[in-house]
Amino acid sequence: MLSIIETFSGIGSQVQALKNLQIEHSVKAIVEWEIGAMYAYDIMHNGPQDLTPYRHHTKDSLIKQLEKYNLSVDGKEPITLRALVAMPVIQLKSILCAIDRTNNLVDITTVKAKDLPQADILTYSFPCQDLSVSGHWHNNQGGIDRDANNRSMLLWEIERILKEYKDNEKELPRFLLMENVSNILSSKHIHNFNEWTNFLKDLGYVNKVYTLDARNFGVPQSRIRTYLISVLASNVKEAEDIENYFVINDLERRVLPENKVNPLKKYLKVDYKISKYRNEAIESTPTYTVSRKKIFENNKLLAVDNLVYEHEFARTITTKQDRHPNSGIIGYNNIVLTPTNTKYRNLTPRECFLLMGFDEKQFDLLMEYNINIGNKGKILSNSKLIRLAGNSIVVQVLESIFEQINDINNIFFHSKEEKRKVLI
Repeated sequence: MLSIIETFSGIGSQVQALKNLQIEHSVKAIVEWEIGAMYAYDIMHNGPQDLTPYRHHTKDSLIKQLEKYNLSVDGKEPITLRALVAMPVIQLKSILCAIDRTNNLVDITTVKAKDLPQADILTYSFPCQDLSVSGHWHNNQGGIDRDANNRSMLLWEIERILKEYKDNEKELPRFLLMENVSNILSSKHIHNFNEWTNFLKDLGYVNKVYTLDARNFGVPQSRIRTYLISVLASNVKEAEDIENYFVINDLERRVLPENKVNPLKKYLKVDYKISKYRNEAIESTPTYTVSRKKIFENNKLLAVDNLVYEHEFARTITTKQDRHPNSGIIGYNNIVLTPTNTKYRNLTPRECFLLMGFDEKQFDLLMEYNINIGNKGKILSNSKLIRLAGNSIVVQVLESIFEQINDINNIFFHSKEEKRKVLI
């Protein structure tokens, strides 16, 4: 049994990987402040909500409960009380239910180590916007500098929490797992990253850095991300053995030969045919304006009409698809839609979820319980769904990482636990 705390949990790629691997596990807590992400996480991993326990609540009592938390609508700024009051009762109940069912501690800046349940794994996929190359164009210059006053500096909240573990003489998590953009290793940010890994080393962790492309893990998406696995060693010999394990089982050896692609039949398949989900395709078809002409002419075609280009990989799924550059488009040749001058469509939310490694049943469940919030539409709009996918982690890459974590746990730690049981 592996117990896990997911900070910056998003829609729960980490726990999904554990489920797919059928590794016995328990989610002790999550930390997620964005309302859409926490709701999607709850539905996808816990199923439909039962709001009966919240029937006694009035709107005022719900707001009183929720204003205790530092919530966000967009994942960037805290929600205002005015915006919270404007939400319908059913949405407020669903948010509170999601927090309760997932043991969501919401705001990483208020999480204290003494209040965290004991867990084997702590994951931290902190915001990447101020680290990514694209962040430069939005004047996000601080990266993960301690005084940057941006979202990516939330990494140092994890440092604070780990220091609190030590100060409180609380047992540190056996494993830590970080995911972020590969630009974290660039010359601009490497000094901060090295400071972070040195801090972990001083705590007793053995660090393994991976930079992995989703294409090498059975997913037709070119998405390169950096992962840091940290394993707590009890002595020098154990640290050397763990380091040797990573040398022998290096995931970066899964790199494809140059200019060569594995047969797509081995890959997760995404069916871009309009005939399968016509309404979803139509909703993702923009009016063909001058700016969209540029998108059509300069972005990768993944399919045309109902012909899927089976050996094409989508580019990185981003938080927006109606943009240039984007993850890929589906061209229209013989299919006529409204408006009739359209040339292409963007990826649908369903396709974005599939390209992040979630299956259709999960997406269908999310859509079935995507509650209506009156004139504001659904709690999860199409644009919100795409943003949730773009901020997520490819599940199949995480599967390989958690296979290693589970393996290390069995080799280096499980036997110790069995010995303790025998001695007791």
